Amino acid sequence: MAQSTTKQNCDEDDPGHDPPSLPPDGHILLCDDDPELRRLLASLLRDNGYRVTPIGDGREVARQLKQATVDLLILDVMLPGKSGLDICREVRSTSTVPILMLTAKGSETDRVVGLELGADDYVAKPFGPNELLARVKAIIRRARMPGEPHRASLGRNLIFNGWRLDTLRHELRNPDEVIIDLSAGEYDLLLAFLEAPHRVLDRDYLIEVTRKKTAAGFDRSIDVQVSRLRRKIATIEVGESLIKTVRGAGYMFVGEVTRG
Repeated sequence: MAQSTTKQNCDEDDPGHDPPSLPPDGHILLCDDDPELRRLLASLLRDNGYRVTPIGDGREVARQLKQATVDLLILDVMLPGKSGLDICREVRSTSTVPILMLTAKGSETDRVVGLELGADDYVAKPFGPNELLARVKAIIRRARMPGEPHRASLGRNLIFNGWRLDTLRHELRNPDEVIIDLSAGEYDLLLAFLEAPHRVLDRDYLIEVTRKKTAAGFDRSIDVQVSRLRRKIATIEVGESLIKTVRGAGYMFVGEVTRG
């Protein structure tokens, strides 16, 4: 990374934890074999509101993508053993998670190869922190655009509290494997929550997510849908607390979500 990314952005004492006070703006899986660069990038991204899982071994990428919802994979090209380009190819064959490639090689050929393999964007070292943050924000924003498929979960099961949302069949199964009937709007609403757990989703965004599936676009309609969805996924253990109302801001899904 460019030397312009200074060490003042880093948390020397706690490199592995996110700030606890605010919900993250997205979960980023960061794969780079350089420990110092990995620490600098993770600190920079956390300081700007992202949840970050830093790893130094490219062989861990597939496992991490299966275990958690990831909004963006930042992948270094020059990894030992298996290159970042090979990992990009493998990830893209099974997942549509957005990918941002990092490399010390700035040639047009390298950029073209990365993009042809399915990367969403490409940053050549050295680069400044503002450039990286702008690209990260743009990629995540595009992936979350209303009306677009939720990229990170296409063809995947999203599991929470023993429940399972099958994103291929558009089916929700409870812990007893009974299919729970959902309207099209309720399905889109639940999918939006499961792809952004522990993040506040404002009502305007949720209205956009469900607008094509509901008869009316009135603000109160989203509150009604959230209420119905709460009842459908309520359990004795957690009641309606999986979807929390954040006054003046929107709603937040507070359960833990994994992929399977």
